[in-house]
Amino acid sequence: MMKNDRRIHKSKKGLKDALITLMAEKEFEKITVTDLVQKADLNRGTFYKHFQTKEELLEELTNDILDDLIRSYREPYIGIGKLHIENLTTSSVKIFEHVYQYGSFYSVMIHSHALSGFQDKIISVLTQLSYDEIGFDHIPNAINHELLTNYHVYGLYGLIISWVKGGFKYSPTHMTEQLIEMLNYTSKLPIVNIKQKEERKP
Repeated sequence: MMKNDRRIHKSKKGLKDALITLMAEKEFEKITVTDLVQKADLNRGTFYKHFQTKEELLEELTNDILDDLIRSYREPYIGIGKLHIENLTTSSVKIFEHVYQYGSFYSVMIHSHALSGFQDKIISVLTQLSYDEIGFDHIPNAINHELLTNYHVYGLYGLIISWVKGGFKYSPTHMTEQLIEMLNYTSKLPIVNIKQKEERKP
């Protein structure tokens, strides 16, 4: 049974990897089942044993990645009642490792029309996670919790997208270190210092 499970996992992974590779080469609508099985070095029977259509394959792929994104986001505070920003470590924050692991997919996501809705799903998932699981008890009543959540989520999402678009110029560790530094800095920032322009002398 375990051997069959490994075989199924290997076949599905091969098809998912093939789909990502092909989506980097052409639009999803132009990809055929024949393309997929040839790229994965499998036969059509194997494809239809696991999926009815290429859309079903794409849906399972995106669900897998969303599930892993959720696990990565939750990693720092698993088993902890309350997490303070100053206690975050590079080894506990996994979200950039997740993006790097699925780097080919995220690169395709930016350009593929078939995955345009996936970006909205990422925002939705991160927003829900932040709103449901991050405590607001220390936030002043004057601050709208929904808007604060959006501020943090879109900031994180912006970092991810710029990193992907830049071809993963920095390592996941460096991105994590920078995120932690930014969070610590902004959480202690009491005021914005505005440099006044010197008046021109007549």
